[in-house]
Amino acid sequence: MFRVFLAALSLVACLFGLRPSAGPRRVTTSLPTGMDPFAVVVNPATNKVYVANFSDSSVTVIDGATNTTTDIPVGVHPGALAVNSLADKVYVANQGDNTLTVIEGNTGSTTTLEVGKAPVAVAVNEATGMVYVANQYSNDVTAITAAGQTTTIPAGKSPAAIAVNPATNQVYVANLHSNDVTVLDGAGNSVRTIRAGTSPSALAVDPVSKRVYVANRGDSSVTIIDGSGVTSTFAVKAQPVAVAVNPVNGKVYVANALSDEVTVFDGSGKAAAISTGSTPLSLTVNPAANQVYVVNQGSNNVTLLEGDGNTVRSFSVGSSPRALAVNPVTNKVYVANLKDRTVTVIDVMAHARTTRAPVPDLSSTAVGP
Repeated sequence: MFRVFLAALSLVACLFGLRPSAGPRRVTTSLPTGMDPFAVVVNPATNKVYVANFSDSSVTVIDGATNTTTDIPVGVHPGALAVNSLADKVYVANQGDNTLTVIEGNTGSTTTLEVGKAPVAVAVNEATGMVYVANQYSNDVTAITAAGQTTTIPAGKSPAAIAVNPATNQVYVANLHSNDVTVLDGAGNSVRTIRAGTSPSALAVDPVSKRVYVANRGDSSVTIIDGSGVTSTFAVKAQPVAVAVNPVNGKVYVANALSDEVTVFDGSGKAAAISTGSTPLSLTVNPAANQVYVVNQGSNNVTLLEGDGNTVRSFSVGSSPRALAVNPVTNKVYVANLKDRTVTVIDVMAHARTTRAPVPDLSSTAVGP
């Protein structure tokens, strides 16, 4: 099903003529947001971008075609976002008042739902319409139906990240202070617990292999959970804080904040450490283009990795970039810059003809448990 989705994206790109133009184009553009833009998501179906502004309780909506912006009031301290592109809804977790704001994409109207204490992460299962919110201070997950009905489900201590596998209808929650992962069965809300490393703070799901990758910040490792719940552990570089998967080729990317590197590994256990800018904080994958984008907060830039050619390029962005998202239809990347209240738009297609330097191939070294 995922590969059908990628083929559809390619068809859309062809129909709308989304290819590099003959003349030069501007690679980056800066757009204003509210105070402390903290998180960003894209709805590729509508070509709209949503930015959570932590300090002024709003979400900035960017029209991807025109770069015009509008602001929508939400709850207090919005810090996490998720989008359901099929239903054209955006979900905003508001840490300051323990609520979830639901934004209707076509009208901008909102509804508010009560969740647990300090909601810090939110995920959507587009196949079922269910929404899941990780509540860090109440040690639970709020499950929300498409009709807005809520159920509270226990998790471990300080749930910090959440991800859904729509293929299996399972939800994975990284529990920062109990060093484990809660696995929630979306069909019946039953839960089980799987041990992870120290201070798991991020995770990613590969819907093709059914593997889950958990970044353990405290002991600089990644826990791999297979479809049957069996785990293995790989050592990575200092303080992994983000992880992403390319489900097309099975490669996994881990941002290591204190070593200024991304660890890349695949199913064979081969890995490479790729240098980035200073303090890589978050990253995302564009499977349609086979590209990875890494936010480097300490050096105010974004590293672009191209998977097949193992090449790298950096783009200057705003001050203290924190989060990013990509539109796989337009190949534009949106970077939330915390300190200067902007979003940098990177037109990746406009830079396609530039020269980039090679980086090590995956087969260079082996990473063991």
